[in-house]
Amino acid sequence: MAQALDIARWDLECEFNNTDHRTELNGVERLIVRRGQPFTINLHLRSGVYQPGGSALDLTVETGPQPSDQYGTQASFGLTDQIDTSRWSAAITSPPGNMVSLSICSPPDAPIGRWRLTLGQGGRVDFVLLYNPWCTGDVVYMDSEEKLREYILAQDGIIYRGGWKYPIPTPWNYGQFEDGILNACLRILDMNPKCLRNPGKDASGRRNPIYVSRVLSAMVNCNDDKGVLLGRWTDDYDGGVSPLSWKGSVEILRNWDTNACQPVRFGQCWVFAAVACSVSRALGIPCRLVTNYNSAHDTNSDLVIERYVDENGQLVQKSRDMIWNYHCWVENWMTRPDLKPGFDGWQVMDPTPQEKSEGVYCCGPIPLKAIKEGELAYKYDAPFVFAEVNADVHTFMKRKDGTTKKIISSVHVGLKISTKSVGSDRREDITHLYKYPEGSDEEREAFTKANHQNKLLQQQDNAGLLIVIKVSADMRKGCDFDVFAVITNNTPNEKKCRLVFGSRAVSYNGILGENCGFKDLLNVQLAPGEEKRVALRMNYSKYAENLTEDNLIRLAALLLDYGTQEAYLAVRNVVLVNPEIKVRILGEPKENRKLAAEITLQNPLPVPLQNCCFTVEGSNLTGGQIVTERLNSTVEPGQDAKVKIYFTPTHSGLRKLVVDFDSNKLCHVKGYRNVIIGK
Repeated sequence: MAQALDIARWDLECEFNNTDHRTELNGVERLIVRRGQPFTINLHLRSGVYQPGGSALDLTVETGPQPSDQYGTQASFGLTDQIDTSRWSAAITSPPGNMVSLSICSPPDAPIGRWRLTLGQGGRVDFVLLYNPWCTGDVVYMDSEEKLREYILAQDGIIYRGGWKYPIPTPWNYGQFEDGILNACLRILDMNPKCLRNPGKDASGRRNPIYVSRVLSAMVNCNDDKGVLLGRWTDDYDGGVSPLSWKGSVEILRNWDTNACQPVRFGQCWVFAAVACSVSRALGIPCRLVTNYNSAHDTNSDLVIERYVDENGQLVQKSRDMIWNYHCWVENWMTRPDLKPGFDGWQVMDPTPQEKSEGVYCCGPIPLKAIKEGELAYKYDAPFVFAEVNADVHTFMKRKDGTTKKIISSVHVGLKISTKSVGSDRREDITHLYKYPEGSDEEREAFTKANHQNKLLQQQDNAGLLIVIKVSADMRKGCDFDVFAVITNNTPNEKKCRLVFGSRAVSYNGILGENCGFKDLLNVQLAPGEEKRVALRMNYSKYAENLTEDNLIRLAALLLDYGTQEAYLAVRNVVLVNPEIKVRILGEPKENRKLAAEITLQNPLPVPLQNCCFTVEGSNLTGGQIVTERLNSTVEPGQDAKVKIYFTPTHSGLRKLVVDFDSNKLCHVKGYRNVIIGK
């Protein structure tokens, strides 16, 4: 009969194991491993020596408050000759002696989270188990080392904001390996209502990234639970901070974790998405953040956005349906064994609270392929995401006498869907993953499947007049500039028209602000084939006080044909560009050596800047902290605001230093600098 090993003490070999499992950036003070991959524990025996075939060791692993063999949250096993990576198993890998190297492996479908390992009578070991996208048996497996460096290991990234004509890259510090972040991510799982109602079933559900992604979608917002972020889409941020003030997820997750899970105030779509990306990567699910320009918010599931304008071409809010200038969500990578073959890969998951799904504010995961093919019966929330990128837009003019008339407009949704490229800061356009080319047979077939009759029947009745809006090349905040309504008469007849050309400040989610400039021409005459350009001057003195933090102005040109009574509408959002922040690294960047960065911003405004402040953050650069430097002096027009900031890198490799500038007149100007840290 085999003799039980008499264990005196053990060594978890955290540095070796965590490095082997690519979790060492979480620290090497505790054991953090990935499922489906062996890890090693060294056992020091009190008496006797290990003998192959003559020594025994009973092991038990458990997770969750109600461990059960049936739910896969508990397993008992002994020593075998070699590791079996399909189930919990253990084998001795060292020669006979009084120090034993014990190799242990979890199955590739084990629930993630905190586990307890009991070593015979010798004691208990705690460890954290994560998803393993490097393991072929794991449903999050991704067959590309380069993509895994981006979608799991990269701690910083680029979020695209601005407008579809001018996407603006905004740096973000995901910081998923910073101190305390993994604990916060596991706490998010523990605080979700499904866990609080049935902790045993929830612990079992954590084997499945579909389930976990859905939980995260609900828990990143606090609308139904003790979630992380409270959303706010007005300019009143009392009791919190503007969503634009965040530079990364670390401060948000730490604030939530250390303040008894009270919601952090405030978030908007890119903040919700960025935090979801941090948590997904921390848990081991490959994840990327995506921006959809001209994103439709369809509240009644008819795949149609109805918009009303007045006789000046300005929006009249008659419907909850909206078109956001952009909207951000994330995509998580996984197989979908719950669906028919062909729907594996990237899945949309959206944590911004917009509409309820199964009674909770969450959205997804839904395969990109299902959206592209119009398969709207598939789980989860396919109709809502399909509408975001494919909804039809109908525009009506509401006259003063209360009557309405459909007008001709060329507003499209789902434009320039963007994400950060693998291994670089370039923008990658992934629109083709969501939709077929406009007008193609495949697009028609997808609309047929989706029962999107409006798109199928859409025939633009163009009477031969065309109006578009064109803009100046340089629209910097602080400058005066011109925008143009360009009218073309493609008919054989002379046309007499009225042109109303207006501009208003607008938030990224489509909420209109104050007037920034207006022109009403009662008599515009065009000969057959003639083109006319009508300029509207945008003066800083007029738009400065009306701009929202998004730096967006909505231009609308409404053309009324006196002869046919037809109305034509052109709409365009323009982004006013903030000044560039220049970052210069002083000295050679080395691990654990103090480093300085010189940061400069030139005042582009015709007025002085006061209360100027630079803040800097970077994963493994600033120790998970935010470094702040204030200027004591006023910065006059054309002058530079300049500071020197010191920090100490803690790990080698490519890192991103994220910078934010604030003053009384320029709020949340973002910049970054990539820094390569040597050993």
